[in-house]
Amino acid sequence: MRSRLATRSARLVLAAAVVTAIAATTACGPEDPSETGAAAPSASTSSSASASTEGTESRESSDGKGKTEAPAGDKGDSASGDKSGYGQSCGANDLDFTVTWEAQPISHYLVTAKAKSGITCYLDVNTPSVSFGSGSDGVASPVGQGGEDPIKLSGSSVAYAGINVKTTEGDGGKQFENVIIATSEDDPNPAEVELPDAPTVDKPIVTNWSTKRDEVIPRIV
Repeated sequence: MRSRLATRSARLVLAAAVVTAIAATTACGPEDPSETGAAAPSASTSSSASASTEGTESRESSDGKGKTEAPAGDKGDSASGDKSGYGQSCGANDLDFTVTWEAQPISHYLVTAKAKSGITCYLDVNTPSVSFGSGSDGVASPVGQGGEDPIKLSGSSVAYAGINVKTTEGDGGKQFENVIIATSEDDPNPAEVELPDAPTVDKPIVTNWSTKRDEVIPRIV
């Protein structure tokens, strides 16, 4: 009886040892992916792909129309503050003026305005501000003849205005050797231009600016 129990116990111990050996072998076997070199995708690769996708989706939806917005550096000169090519209002100090005497068809003074070298500007105010001396009686009244608004002055382009210095009969008036010309009543730097002679001035009138000389012959209407 004891012999049979000892034999059975020995068999159970041997079986347990075999099971333990098989389990150890299985745990260390090639089924582990890390042992075969076939590792799973790394976290960094997955993160990079996700970030790239998210960035693309963000750019595509930034304007709500599925269009990618241009980089800040590609928005053109206007974004960088470059204002070349943009016009500005002409002041008298931007212009060179000449005044000549015109005898025909009606005697008058012709004012020619030209932009100074390197300047491009616009005569936004249609009528020049013209006066003789500092008194109010020497201010020329506009007669509304001619007129283009605005007139671009640059390079060789010019604008004209006509002045009739005396619109009254008789010997009344004052003599002046210079005329004061401004591009508007608010012009801070009016130009004082020498006249070709010293005419008698009484109730003067002035036309609008024009690029055509025949439109600036001042007439009383």
